[in-house]
Amino acid sequence: MKRAGAALREEGVDFMLGGGLAIWARGGPPTDHDVDFFVREEDAERALDVLTAAGFRPERPPEHWLYKAWDGENLVDLVFHPAGGPIDDGHFARATELEVSAQRLLVASIDDVFVTKLLAISEQDPDFRVVLEVARALREQVNWRSVARRTRDSPFARAFFELAGGLAIVDADSTLATA
Repeated sequence: MKRAGAALREEGVDFMLGGGLAIWARGGPPTDHDVDFFVREEDAERALDVLTAAGFRPERPPEHWLYKAWDGENLVDLVFHPAGGPIDDGHFARATELEVSAQRLLVASIDDVFVTKLLAISEQDPDFRVVLEVARALREQVNWRSVARRTRDSPFARAFFELAGGLAIVDADSTLATA
């Protein structure tokens, strides 16, 4: 995270911490998975080039919504079009600067991270464990009405809200006004 972040910052590429590390930076459960940096789609190719020049091994997976950069066994995902739509100026406006492992980084809003997590749930992977754990840990930081409104077309997100309301993780009434 530190090496990739420093390389991107030095070259003037806008990025923010996303995914599990953004959750952890805001007080959520720890993660030892990969590093997710959110970048605008128009900056994704340049971001990958910067990391390649810094010694990372580039990868362009077939999913077409992210690039990968490997530093040995460590993976940095450059996410530019997660579930829910492309990373745009609004994402950057909602992000906040936080200290993460002694480095000042722009960190994606918990609402944006949560929306991407909910919209990534699918029939192939209908696992609610991570979103329930994050919701329980960070429930006071999430604007549940906004997240419910932004995910209302997903049957899995609606199921999450039913489950989270039943478990008293979120106030069931807070998600009723989703229009």
